[in-house]
Amino acid sequence: MTKKFDVGDHVRWNSEAGYVEGVIIKKHTHDVEYKGHTRRCSEDEPQYEIKSDKTDHIAMHKGGALTKR
Repeated sequence: MTKKFDVGDHVRWNSEAGYVEGVIIKKHTHDVEYKGHTRRCSEDEPQYEIKSDKTDHIAMHKGGALTKR
C-alpha cells in the first residue's frame, strides 16, 4: 500500500546529497508535466511537490520515497 500524505505535511526523503526535509506544497492525482517530463500520477498513486526547508528547492516524489516527520 502506498503511503498517503497531505499538503502541509512535513516529510523527509533521501537525495543524492543525503537526507532532505521539507513541506508538501501540492498533491498531484493526474499526470503532470514537471521539469520537461510527464510524471504519472493517479488517485491511488499520487505524487507530491515538496519545498525543501533549507534551500527552497522544489522536488517531486511518490509517497513511497517519503517519510512523515
